[in-house]
Amino acid sequence: MLNIANLSKAYPSPRGALTVLSGVSFSLVPGDAAAIMGPSGSGKSSLLYVLGALEPPTTGTVTLDGQDPFQLPAKALAAFRNESVGFVFQDHCLLPQCTVLENVLIPTLVATGRPGDDTERARTLVDRVGLTDRIDHRPGELSGGERQRVAVARALVRAPRLLLCDEPTGNLDRASADLIISLLLDLHEQQHGILIVVTHSAQIASRFRIQFELVDTRLERIENPGTANA
Repeated sequence: MLNIANLSKAYPSPRGALTVLSGVSFSLVPGDAAAIMGPSGSGKSSLLYVLGALEPPTTGTVTLDGQDPFQLPAKALAAFRNESVGFVFQDHCLLPQCTVLENVLIPTLVATGRPGDDTERARTLVDRVGLTDRIDHRPGELSGGERQRVAVARALVRAPRLLLCDEPTGNLDRASADLIISLLLDLHEQQHGILIVVTHSAQIASRFRIQFELVDTRLERIENPGTANA
């Protein structure tokens, strides 16, 4: 379970603390898929970075299966992120010198386990995102939608308990965006973790049974949202 309690986030500024999140509380369980909406600058990305243990909250707590990552020492915190959290960003953030398979395997380089198992899982995920025939290609040889599919496979290669997506379709055309969201929802259903997608698109959010909106630094749940496909 992901549990957020009374979370706030503020950044220093010349005029004092700039609060972007306040009083945020919610819980999600394995199998839940949620969309968080809000305009640019509303604090969506800040919330995602806190949930993914990239930035600490100013106040409040974040726990995943009862563990507060911000109570861990630096090395254990890095291991927590690697093992428990997957990230998909608006920019795919692939390494241009690496092939599709090598990019998907990057999170496993600092992980414990058998390399053969990691490689087999990576190949399976590349196949699941429809890029088997591109497995030895480099990012410069792929379309924008294909690069983002690689990013999705990379985020899932460690089978994270929590998958966080920050505007994953923001740089894509409508058809590619629909494909990426369908892919995320399908893979999420199979892996049964917790999926959170941040978006400014009501059309994308409508595909999630759980929907939130950031309004004036506070997170509000949208009751009884219509869903096109979840």
